[in-house]
Amino acid sequence: MFPNQVVDSFRGLKTPFYYYDLDVLKSTLSEIKKHGLKRGYHIHYALKANHQLHVLEIIKEAGLGADCVSGGEINRALEAGFEASQIAFAGVGKSDDEILVALENDIFCFNCESPQELEVINSLAGKMGTKARIALRLNPNVNADTHHYITTGLNENKFGINEEDLDSVLNQLPELSNLELIGIHFHIGSQIEKLTPFEQLCEKANQLNNYIESKGYELTVINVGGGFGINYHHPNENSIPDFDGFFELFDQHINLKPHQKLHFELGRSVIGQSGSLITKVLYTKEGRTKNFAVVDAGMTELIRPALYQALHQIDVLTSELPPKKYDVVGPICESSDTFRKDIEIPEVRRGDIVAIRSCGAYGEVMKSTYNLRPQIASVFSDDLG
Repeated sequence: MFPNQVVDSFRGLKTPFYYYDLDVLKSTLSEIKKHGLKRGYHIHYALKANHQLHVLEIIKEAGLGADCVSGGEINRALEAGFEASQIAFAGVGKSDDEILVALENDIFCFNCESPQELEVINSLAGKMGTKARIALRLNPNVNADTHHYITTGLNENKFGINEEDLDSVLNQLPELSNLELIGIHFHIGSQIEKLTPFEQLCEKANQLNNYIESKGYELTVINVGGGFGINYHHPNENSIPDFDGFFELFDQHINLKPHQKLHFELGRSVIGQSGSLITKVLYTKEGRTKNFAVVDAGMTELIRPALYQALHQIDVLTSELPPKKYDVVGPICESSDTFRKDIEIPEVRRGDIVAIRSCGAYGEVMKSTYNLRPQIASVFSDDLG
């Protein structure tokens, strides 16, 4: 993953920094095109995973659209060259200003999550003298079998319209003359590693598709969201998710009608394995029960371990010493600022360079300046020559 010349380049750079291997990204996109786009599926990249402009330009060139959850992301997608007709706008709490940004740019579709949101978009579209294309985000009550913070498709979650409220929404739509219902939308969670939840989603999507069309609506868009996971434990051996199996499952289990197209919103699986957080050992501390390796990156640069108890592989790039157990921790004044506990890695010394892997998604985008930490650089493999 890190050839000697790349590691040598790292020695001359100020740590910590985010590093993006664009060859991994391009290989991942090639598999998505081979197994997804060539089936005629529409794939929107979820900017919430990573909104680096250089990354977005590569993803756009590969033929993907954009999935946005804020007005800022819509503007960033347009800046990166995505056509407005490729942009879907999701999110349970769209502000009036964000809705206006989307309407002014005539985006492809709003994924709507509540009756009140429908009323607001209808009102704002009416004032502008335009019509908004919408998809109803429906809550299928499917358990994604993932961390409870990133499960989004259960009745207890804040997202989407529950099935028992669907009839009242459908009855409401004819009164909202500035809306055009074009589809239905689902998203059951994130970092889903098993395919079974997606099969259950297909069954529910088929039922709801048939039911809504039986009410006289013609749906052209069936959007099954994203959530496909990556392998955090073995990023070298499994740098690209099994897109063949993923898309084949939908090919086998979703029942599209002749006038319908299948849409996806993939984020982590597109960019996750391309990124690493490169950091340097500041100090080592040895105790009776614990050894600590204190690095110069912290939860301000990668919050996933603190927030989700996520486990990222840690590679020591500059030590060939025998292995030793450490808690790898950051400099933030919080005990939760810990990347891994009791991990066995080559013995490290002050100045050793460490790569925290699989940080392309939900790494840089979730950074903060807590403790007045400075902003850090982003380095791309094509910067290194």
